[in-house]
Amino acid sequence: MNLNFSRRNLTPYLFLFPALLVLSLTVLWPALQAFYLSFTSYEYDLTQAPQWVGLKNFDRLWRDRTFWQTLTNTLLYLICVVPVLVVIPLGMAILCNQKLRGMNWFRAAYYTPAVISMVVAGIAWKWLFAETGLLNQLGEMLGLPPVSWLANPKVVLFSVMAVTIWKGLGYYMVIYLAGLQSIPAELYEAAAIDGSEGLRKHWDITVPLMKPYLVLVAVISAISATKVFEEV
Repeated sequence: MNLNFSRRNLTPYLFLFPALLVLSLTVLWPALQAFYLSFTSYEYDLTQAPQWVGLKNFDRLWRDRTFWQTLTNTLLYLICVVPVLVVIPLGMAILCNQKLRGMNWFRAAYYTPAVISMVVAGIAWKWLFAETGLLNQLGEMLGLPPVSWLANPKVVLFSVMAVTIWKGLGYYMVIYLAGLQSIPAELYEAAAIDGSEGLRKHWDITVPLMKPYLVLVAVISAISATKVFEEV
């Protein structure tokens, strides 16, 4: 019996072993190599073995103004993009979870940006942000001065954020929608009896039950925000 018990405990790890092996070879080992190489230098000859320089690279990084500017931009990106991608898709998912006519069309429309190539999206948004683009034309109709969306250093980062948010809204909405459809309707009916209706029922029921999904979306969107490249 002890033998069967030990086999039963070992079985899940045997199933996980192939995936863990692949992850170790493709993620863990390269990460360890990168950590080791951060203490070495290839400045002199790329054909020779790297030379150990200790903390010299980190000292140069500490004094590099570009590094601090990059870090500042990354933190600003996180602070501005992640909360938006956590909150707004939840509202979109709540809307799309309603049994209304044409809702399937809205779901497809919201998710379309997620499947569009970033190259295509970048070209489209570049036209919108152009000096004579749609945004400046709308602003001109409202009597606003033209904005250099892609040339003004104070504005360009927020222009890129808009593309990231637009591209991710539908993707995170689908994640939330899967979580919403797992919440029993009886809970909302019981909440209505207790006087929790409208937006209040979502605060009392939806948000607490959706916490795992909120955390998941926050983590995924934060990782994506720190790896922004194609948008830029």
